[in-house]
Amino acid sequence: MDTRIAFDGERYLKEQSAAILERVKRFNNKLYLEFGGKLVHDFHAARVLPGFDPNGKIRLLQELRDQAEILLCIHAGDIERKKMRADFGITYDSDALKLMDDLREWGLDVKAVVLTRFIEAQQGAVAFKNKLERRGVRVVIHRHTRGYPSNVDLIVSDAGYGANPYIETEKPLVAVIGPGPNSGKMATCMSQLYHDHRRGMKSGFAKFETFPIWNLPIAHPVNAAYEAATADIGDVNMIDPFHMLASQQMAVSYNRDVEAFPMLRCILGRIMGDDIYRSPTEMGVNRAGFAIVDDDAAQRAAEQEIIRRYFRYSCEYAMGIADQESVAKVEMLMKRLSISPASRRVVEPAANAAREAARERKGHKGVYCGAALELRDGRIVSGKNSPLFHAASSAVLNAVKTLAEIPDRLHLLPPAIMSSIAELKGNLLKVKSTSLDVEEMMIALSISATVNPAAQLALDKLRDLSNCEIHLTHIPSSGDAEGLRRLGMHLTSDPNYPTKDLFVD
Repeated sequence: MDTRIAFDGERYLKEQSAAILERVKRFNNKLYLEFGGKLVHDFHAARVLPGFDPNGKIRLLQELRDQAEILLCIHAGDIERKKMRADFGITYDSDALKLMDDLREWGLDVKAVVLTRFIEAQQGAVAFKNKLERRGVRVVIHRHTRGYPSNVDLIVSDAGYGANPYIETEKPLVAVIGPGPNSGKMATCMSQLYHDHRRGMKSGFAKFETFPIWNLPIAHPVNAAYEAATADIGDVNMIDPFHMLASQQMAVSYNRDVEAFPMLRCILGRIMGDDIYRSPTEMGVNRAGFAIVDDDAAQRAAEQEIIRRYFRYSCEYAMGIADQESVAKVEMLMKRLSISPASRRVVEPAANAAREAARERKGHKGVYCGAALELRDGRIVSGKNSPLFHAASSAVLNAVKTLAEIPDRLHLLPPAIMSSIAELKGNLLKVKSTSLDVEEMMIALSISATVNPAAQLALDKLRDLSNCEIHLTHIPSSGDAEGLRRLGMHLTSDPNYPTKDLFVD
C-alpha cells in the first residue's frame, strides 16, 4: 500500500487564504466566492492527493470566519427528485442539513439558505422550507431567472436577477456553497452582485474549485481522475482557449466553465461596467497545484481512484442507476493511462477467496462471494462468505485478528451470541440470510469484548482499517457498505449480485 504524502495541506491553506484575501481587496472588500466541489468530507480530493485534508475548505473558512459569512444554495428540483449524494447515501436536502450541522461544529453559521429555481407546486421543497424556518433558519426563494441563458438585457434587469430577494451581508467575503453541482450558486452570486451594484457597492465575484487543477497537464492522472469522477454528468477536461488567447499560456479547465464563460463574461460586464476577467482560469482562485510535493505519488493515487470509479459506475449500471456511457468513459481513461481493474491489488485476492468458497461449499446452493483487504503495511487479508458471515465481515474480522496477532483458530464471537443474532434475524425479522454483515459483526464483536480480552484487542484494531483498500466480488449489502464506510475504508466491488433473488431484504 502506497503511503507516500503527495500534498502539503498546510502550504495549501496558507496560499489559498492569501489568494482569496487578495481577490477580496481587488473588489473593494466585497467578494462573492462560489465554492465548487465538496465543502466538507472531500474524500475524492483526499484519495487523489494523499495529504489533502478532507475538511480543508471548512478549515479555510474557519480561519477566515471573522471576514466571511455563508450562503447555502440548493436546487428545489433536486429536493423534489430526492437526488442522492452517492458517497453518503443520503438525499441532497439531508446533505444540506448535515452540512449546516458540520459548519456549526466548526463555529460557522449559515446566513441564509437559498432555494433556487423554485416552483410553487414543489411540495417537497415547500416542506423543506417550512422545516428550516420552524427551526429558526432563514430561507430565501429564488425562481428561474427570466431570459436565462440568452437574453442578457432581461437577465441583468429588475425583472431578471433583480426579481430575486436581496440578502443583506456584512462581511467582506461571502462564501456561496451547495450540496452538489447545479445548486444555483452562480445565479445567487450574480443576483447579489446585481443588487449591490444597484446600491452603489462595487462588489466582485470569483470561483473556488479544486479540480481540475489548472496548472497541471490536461492528461495528468489527477485531472483524469476528476474527469472519471464526473463521467456521469459529462464533464470533460479541456485547455482553456480564452486563457491561451489572453496570455499565451496553457491552463486546464472543463467544458461547462468554458462553454458558460462568454455569457458569464457578458453578464459580469453588464453588471460591473468593466471587462473583469479574460478567462475562466483568471476567474478562479485555486492554488491546489502549488501544494503538490510528490508528483509521482499523486499520479499513482489518481490512477487508483480512476479504477475505483470504474467499479462504482459498473455497479451502478448493474443496479440501473447509471448508463453504459459513464462506464465506457472511465474505461477509455484507464486505457489512456495503461491501467486496468487488475492494477488494484485487492481485486485478484478477492476473486481467489470466492473460488475457495466455491470449492469448500461445493454442492451448496447460493452465490460464492469473496473479499480482500489491503492493510496499511501492504499485507493482504481475505475473507469469504459462509453461513455465519458475509465475505466483507469475514475479511474485516480476519484483518483485525491479523493486526492484533490473534491466532486464526481462536474464535472471537461465542456461539451463544451468533445463535441469538441468527434467531433474531430469521424468526423475528424474517430475514432470509442470517449471516452477519459488517455492521452486525462489529456489534457482536463489541458485545463479546465485554467478557473476552482477545475480542477487545481485535475491537481496538478496527480504527487501524481507516483508509485501507477493500474489494468485494459482489455488490455489498447496505449493512456491509455502511459498515465499511464508517470504518473509513475505500470500497470497490464487482458488478455482481450476492444472491439470485430479485428482491433482497
